Amino acid sequence: MKREPGNKIEHALHELTAMDELAAGSSFVHSLNPGAKLAAAVLYILAVLSFHKYDLSGIIPMVIWPVLLFTLAGIPVRTCFYKLRIVLPLVMAVGLFNPFFDHTPMFRLGGFIVTGGVISMITLMLKGVFCLMSSFLLAATTPIDSICAALRKIHVPEMLVTLLLLTYRYVGVLTSELAVMTDAYHLRAPGQKGIHISAWGSFLGQLLLRSMDRAQSLYESMLLRGYDGRFHYAIRTKFAERDAVYLAVSAAFFLLVRYGNAAELVGRLFVR
Repeated sequence: MKREPGNKIEHALHELTAMDELAAGSSFVHSLNPGAKLAAAVLYILAVLSFHKYDLSGIIPMVIWPVLLFTLAGIPVRTCFYKLRIVLPLVMAVGLFNPFFDHTPMFRLGGFIVTGGVISMITLMLKGVFCLMSSFLLAATTPIDSICAALRKIHVPEMLVTLLLLTYRYVGVLTSELAVMTDAYHLRAPGQKGIHISAWGSFLGQLLLRSMDRAQSLYESMLLRGYDGRFHYAIRTKFAERDAVYLAVSAAFFLLVRYGNAAELVGRLFVR
């Protein structure tokens, strides 16, 4: 018998493991030093956020950097949007009310007057999408252990880094326990859709207890494998010359797009 709820949970668990498979790939981007990729991602996000709310033409060329790296990493861009399909609508909904508050006329397009609210709405949406693309690119090309090790190297507090790592690990534990309990519930209540409201309390309580037991076992396994908060077991990649070149080229591109009016330069090339 096909159980849709259980299948959805198992599908979510599969997507979590798929991220680890993407991060374990072999490409030029995967082989870069995690610190260089982290620094480039942070610089990219800062550059994107620094654009003025009306600078729509200026922010559009920023899409080149993540798209190019997705191509070099062998990861289709559609994979990014598919994985972030739940978060993207929330991010894009942030600026939906801008047209109602900002009626400043910017330019005329045919018979319509485009207001500043429309421009700022689109710009804000693009900022959110570009930042998500950059974050996903980092997670899809770098194992979580290496990301945490890079965060510790730049002196991010150990508590925050450990919390990030354990949250990432325990989400899979929680999801797997939820899948097992959902299957067991539907075997006892065949044909019933979802979990009946009368069973929510006991179901969540059992889920909490089972997850805590599994999480404790997982943490003990990490300790047996040498985890002590210093991530010495993470894949070590020396900061080589190519990493410095990658970081320098990325930073130069961000500065060019941010302050060099790249959109106007590209437009002049095409006009010629």
